[in-house]
Amino acid sequence: MTQGTPEIPPKEVTAATPKRPTGGVQSVERAFDLLSVIVASGGQTTLSQLAAAIELPTPTVHRLLKTLMGLGVVRQLPDRGYALGPGLIRLGELASEQLGAIARPYLRQLVDQLGESANVVTLDGDMVVYVDQVPSPHQMRMFTEVGRRAHTHDTGAGKAMLAQMKPEQMRKIVSTAGMPAHTEYSITNIEELEQELKLIQSRGYAIDEQEQELGVRCFAVAVPETPTPLAISVSGPTSRVGEQFAARAVPLLQRAARDISAELAHF
Repeated sequence: MTQGTPEIPPKEVTAATPKRPTGGVQSVERAFDLLSVIVASGGQTTLSQLAAAIELPTPTVHRLLKTLMGLGVVRQLPDRGYALGPGLIRLGELASEQLGAIARPYLRQLVDQLGESANVVTLDGDMVVYVDQVPSPHQMRMFTEVGRRAHTHDTGAGKAMLAQMKPEQMRKIVSTAGMPAHTEYSITNIEELEQELKLIQSRGYAIDEQEQELGVRCFAVAVPETPTPLAISVSGPTSRVGEQFAARAVPLLQRAARDISAELAHF
């Protein structure tokens, strides 16, 4: 079932990579730099683009790529370009499971305090992915399948993460994914979205105002200082999730986001 469905219980490459503190294993750092550039390029790129992006000689990049291909985390395309490989899928699944395990106690606490379903969401390319959910105890509740992908422009968590980005990064994500209207309330043009993101930045939280599903409202905040965009949210039917709910929910979401950020900092 999709988010907001009531459930009755049963290509532009980043220039250079940032400098890191000395002391790490350089070849490992370079390999991760290559993977990061491929991700930033939309999932595939060329040898020359990779060499330029991480400022290494082409033969060095080629040797690193050959090793990554042997591990299955990079694959070569018919046009001689390079893309992410299937070996990353399992790693991504395990990382999502770990992230869900870290966030789950805080989601449970939000559900105990607010009585509505709580989610942790990350960004995968140009779409959001639901990493974990703790459902509401109510008979009529919002259920989102873990692993579900959704657009950023009309989800509370997606907009919370977009509001933390540089404008050019935000526009690239939204233009790549498109802005379909899932309901009559969905934002469908970039100018309106930019105004919405300014509001989110000023007030510190985002709202999905029946934009994904009619009759469903969601409040979300970004988790600060994470290596990849991350947000948490609470959602429920508009009959229960209104202004009074927001007054209680937003401070609790913001505190949970800070606590999750602090816990992730130890890893």
